[in-house]
Amino acid sequence: MIGLSQEFCNIFATLLPGSKARLFPPENQSVLDGLEIKVAFGDVWKESLSELSGGQRSLAALSLILALLLFKPAPLYILDEVDAALDLSHTQNIGQLIKHHFQHSQFLIVSLKDGMFNNANVLFKTKFQDGVSTVTRHVPLRVAGAKQTSDENRAPGEDRQRKKVR
Repeated sequence: MIGLSQEFCNIFATLLPGSKARLFPPENQSVLDGLEIKVAFGDVWKESLSELSGGQRSLAALSLILALLLFKPAPLYILDEVDAALDLSHTQNIGQLIKHHFQHSQFLIVSLKDGMFNNANVLFKTKFQDGVSTVTRHVPLRVAGAKQTSDENRAPGEDRQRKKVR
């Protein structure tokens, strides 16, 4: 529990600079009975999570999930718009944290925000037009190499990865 609590605190502080968080069992109970989260901004500790904004609650929940993932790693994680309630700076922090702390895992992340795109190794862009869905693979130049375009980075025999679905 101590390791999980420490990772939770570190992740939360990374995602929300200037904040602190604690993870502990309810008073007079064990961790098997549950966990409570306390959050502080500066030196002011909040009485409950209901005092937090939707974005702050999202970051607290995501911090706990990511801390748990560090203790029981998997090869693939799927996150669907975990940044929906967040502004760009927090989305950027999530992308950077995932990129640096989970280098041996793959994340499939659905997002509509640049902060997440800017930290991706590969992007799959989807588009629906005239009754046709297309998916296009893009490798950012900083990943593929300074002089390569995303099309030059294709595997041999690989087409543009464009799929049409009706």
